[in-house]
Amino acid sequence: MPTPAHASIIPALRYRDAPAAIDWLGRAFGFTPRLVIPDDHGGIAHAQLTLGNGMIMLGTYYDGGDPDAPIKPPADAGANTQTTYIIIPEIDAHYRQAQQAGAEIVYPLADQPHGGRLYTARDPEGHLWNFGSYNPWAA
Repeated sequence: MPTPAHASIIPALRYRDAPAAIDWLGRAFGFTPRLVIPDDHGGIAHAQLTLGNGMIMLGTYYDGGDPDAPIKPPADAGANTQTTYIIIPEIDAHYRQAQQAGAEIVYPLADQPHGGRLYTARDPEGHLWNFGSYNPWAA
């Protein structure tokens, strides 16, 4: 069971080039690899990356015809089926870091009517990431 300091919902993503994604997600967004398990084909069977008290999991996507396998990365599928929101207390510095790493900024950093500041970026394989200072858990 997760501790109160750790998230109990962990998004999972697929990338064509998961090793490059792990490196890029670290440089652009500050993710830290916690566990990386290579597969037998030069890709990643399973990886866990952390940011704050949250985590994402990812692995390499292979065309295999399995209808129950995770969908292709958005750049291949031509659509996004979900996006992730990540609470970042120092949002202005995080935004600059993402820009300096070459992240495609979809929506620039802006104040939100419900509170906090938010920006949306697209990673090299098309996944959308929302980063904001608004904490919906706060009282």
